[in-house]
Amino acid sequence: MYYRVRARLRPGVAAELYRILTDGAVARQRPDGPEIVASMRRAISVGEEIHWTETCYCPTPLQHERATVYDRFFTEMVAELAPEEARPPEGVSFWERLREAGAQA
Repeated sequence: MYYRVRARLRPGVAAELYRILTDGAVARQRPDGPEIVASMRRAISVGEEIHWTETCYCPTPLQHERATVYDRFFTEMVAELAPEEARPPEGVSFWERLREAGAQA
């Protein structure tokens, strides 16, 4: 299933999220690690919200992803079914925001 997701980043966690996304910790996670990293790379910031698209086959949308990564870093997460051609709205690269926070840490 393909989802359009939006959430808010918890305060003070951007550098830690960037670290685990770039040091291989998340990418090695099976079955969804590579998709989490890819999703965060294509995510965008829209005001206070982060928007991304993600493929997930859990019976509850993003169940495993939330349990292992997302719930530590995001609040107010909403995942809605979307057509596969769906793209996040226009906004600022979330990955660049994370990268900058990682460089400052």
